[in-house]
Amino acid sequence: MAEKIKNKTVFFNPFSKNNPVVVQILGICSVLAVTAKLEPALVMGMSVIAVLAFSNVIISLLRNTIPTNIRIIVQLVVVAGLVIIVNQLLLAFAYDVAMQLSVFIGLIITNCILMGRLEAFAMANSPWPSFLDGVGNGVGYTVILLIVAFFRELFGSGTLFGLQVMPDGYVPNGLMILPPMALIIVGCIIWVHRSINKDIQE
Repeated sequence: MAEKIKNKTVFFNPFSKNNPVVVQILGICSVLAVTAKLEPALVMGMSVIAVLAFSNVIISLLRNTIPTNIRIIVQLVVVAGLVIIVNQLLLAFAYDVAMQLSVFIGLIITNCILMGRLEAFAMANSPWPSFLDGVGNGVGYTVILLIVAFFRELFGSGTLFGLQVMPDGYVPNGLMILPPMALIIVGCIIWVHRSINKDIQE
């Protein structure tokens, strides 16, 4: 029972209490870069979930055999290999979205969330909790991406997933699709989150 509770905490904590974006302030660069539209934001989030979950599992399986002085190199190699696989799958099955995301899929390799979870969690835990931690943090990251993309696409283009939802005559707000607006929205999310979760230490 205790193990189930622990696994549940590992999985659900990144959704709010320990969200990698609004609590740990990690992965902000991609939040600014890929959230002008919902579709690329969703694909980016799913890519991060896949890479984070499976890299956590692989590093967890190898953790007792990796020499301490080269552990970061091994982690980077594992993440890079998974990112290449994800990129090739996107090019094969979602070419238009892959072109929209451009270099940002490749930059998953340098995402602080991945390296942080590999170093802080996967190197010290067994594969199943590591998988749950990877999925949980990936979903927490994706939720923030989608919230930001929702407001930016809705008010910046008048669409959601490319479909017109704003009434005829609506003039899109060009400021919403600029990166600074993403930072402002993230700041508002952090403010709301901190207001609700007053027990989170600064």
